[in-house]
Amino acid sequence: MRLGFALACALLLTSITVSAEPAPQLRLLSEHVIDGMRGGNLSGLAQCGNDLWTVSDRDDDQIYRLDTANSLWRAEAVVIDVPPVPASGLPWGLRSRAWLASFVRGGDLDFEGITCDNAGNRYVVSESHAAVLQIPPTGPASWLKISPLMIREARASGLLSEFNALFEGLAINPAGDQMWLSAERQSRGLLLIKRKQTVWDCDGGCVLLSEAGKEMQPPQFPKAKAVPRDFSDVSLFNGKLFTLERNAYQICRRDPQTAKVERCWSYAAEVLQDNRRYPQNYGLEEALVVDVDGAWVGVDNNNGARADGEQRPIVWRFAAPDGGWSAKP
Repeated sequence: MRLGFALACALLLTSITVSAEPAPQLRLLSEHVIDGMRGGNLSGLAQCGNDLWTVSDRDDDQIYRLDTANSLWRAEAVVIDVPPVPASGLPWGLRSRAWLASFVRGGDLDFEGITCDNAGNRYVVSESHAAVLQIPPTGPASWLKISPLMIREARASGLLSEFNALFEGLAINPAGDQMWLSAERQSRGLLLIKRKQTVWDCDGGCVLLSEAGKEMQPPQFPKAKAVPRDFSDVSLFNGKLFTLERNAYQICRRDPQTAKVERCWSYAAEVLQDNRRYPQNYGLEEALVVDVDGAWVGVDNNNGARADGEQRPIVWRFAAPDGGWSAKP
């Protein structure tokens, strides 16, 4: 009995990651409150040419271009006509819970990420349906034809098993023929699919990473504790994949073909200052864009107010780390 208890404790300890060396802190440059998002709940960001775009997980019929001319940003709605969602292979239990939740919170599609390619196509991922909508510069939107093998492989690897913890972000390469999807938590994961003749499919395997367990919240978090590892968005920059790891308050650079982590940077010291804190006991950052000069990080505050009373969505601008995003440890 004692041996079994000791073994269980050992397994629990090995599943909790505690960083031996703190990640370097990113420096906050600016903060932008956003007016005009009908549903609030900013849940993704994309840099498309000179424009920043965003989505709300409460709005099924529009995405937003951000007017960033002033410190206070305005969201300009772009209406989209969304066709019926194709079957993705998710089990009935997950689909039915998502359908019921849509009556309570609004937003059947639960848009959780946005990205774009060099041709100007925008892509939005629906968490509730595990599907990706393509919105071209002109013409109607359409759902990508994704092989059902992706969902089967993901679930066989322990991903996409928890309600409201499915696909939370996506990134596409400039040519528009490779796409990365991030599975949120319990377990978290990264997947890669490639465009074939008519279908997006796995190339040898879809799942690059499936990872369970917990890690400690940063010391700046009040009463820090071990929480599930998660991904809340993903961004592709300069041939590297960057993951937004909300519960750990960090951005990590990863190999795009293996998902192996190369280096991480923390933003905890800036966003966990007293005036910026939210009452939730977990991270709320759900949107990431990495570029040569820094990173945009957006907050899905679930319409809740932070310590200074602000209830609107917020985007933070962080400076690139010393030595740039490609710097070695």
